[in-house]
Amino acid sequence: MHSAPPWYNIISNVPPAQTLVRTQPIQHHEQRKRSKTRKPSKMFQPQTIVYEEDALRKEFFGDHPWELARPRVLLENDGKDGQNDDWSKIGQPGRILDGESVVQRQLWLLNNVRDMTTAKAYDQARQEFYALRHEEDVERRIAKEEAQATGAYFGKSMLEISMELENKVYENWKQWALKEVITMEQTRDAAYTGLENESATVSKDNPEFEAQLDSLDQEIPAQGQVAQRTSSSASDLI
Repeated sequence: MHSAPPWYNIISNVPPAQTLVRTQPIQHHEQRKRSKTRKPSKMFQPQTIVYEEDALRKEFFGDHPWELARPRVLLENDGKDGQNDDWSKIGQPGRILDGESVVQRQLWLLNNVRDMTTAKAYDQARQEFYALRHEEDVERRIAKEEAQATGAYFGKSMLEISMELENKVYENWKQWALKEVITMEQTRDAAYTGLENESATVSKDNPEFEAQLDSLDQEIPAQGQVAQRTSSSASDLI
């Protein structure tokens, strides 16, 4: 370039008012103005309703979770049945004994007995509850025995059903264990002879089989189960 361009002298004498190079404009972030008055977040939410019995219920059902599994009667006569109850005693006529009886009895002791603490009232209400529950169990058992004496039949009890299931599992395990013993004996014999006979059978008159069976019966704990081996059961297992 041997000579200056025609616009050079003009630009140098009268420079422009702004830069002709385009640059990134400055980003302005919107600033939110904080209001001096802060609105509470829970203004329109209902307040938590807490009753005096809530803590007592939580303690009792925490110690007795299976009481929640008992059926409860929610039906009332006139909606004011609770006002007719006299909680100076835990047993109420026409009312089933449950965990709510303990709670109401404990609450009555706290409000009517002088120098009564929560722990003492809880212990007293629990003792009365246990005594009445024991009486109900005795009455129920006696009624069942009287009915059976007159010819009633109630079927198998839960204990008998559970014992039958346990005996069934025990017998299945015993058959599996005998098969495993036979397989181990065959594998050991084949290792010595070098010939594996998969179709080999063990007779019940084999003395080695009888010895293994006797040792297995002695090792198995008999907790409410028949652990003695009879000839018929041995033949069934084979």
